[in-house]
Formats: sequence, C-alpha cells, structure tokens
Amino acid sequence: MNKNAGIQSHRIKWCDLRCESADFAKVDGLDGSCRTFQSLWCRKLKVHVTKNSPCEVLFGKRRPTTGF
Repeated sequence: MNKNAGIQSHRIKWCDLRCESADFAKVDGLDGSCRTFQSLWCRKLKVHVTKNSPCEVLFGKRRPTTGF
C-alpha cells in the first residue's frame, strides 16, 4: 500500500477556502474550537475535512508522509 496517499508531486491541491467545494464547518460538528481553524465542510464529500491538508477528494483520507 502506498504510504504517501498517491501524491507524486509538489503541486498538491490543498483543502482551504479557495477550493470550490469548501465551506465553513457545520455548527453541529464543532467541539468548541474556532471553526475557521480546525475543519471545513466539503460539499463534494459531504463530510468535515481537515483544513490545510491535501484534498481528500483527490488523495483520499490518508495523509502524505515525509518518507523519513
């Protein structure tokens, strides 16, 4: 199994509010943290995703590794 979530390039699409599928987190999914810092709502996947991480639509839920 590939440990790098399929990422083969430095040109990664990041999950942030510039993404056309991103929206602010849903209020019922918050744990008290400021919603702009922790997660975003992905309209395409219809789930909360980690903000500033590689796009889960393209790369899946696994996070890239450094290979160290």
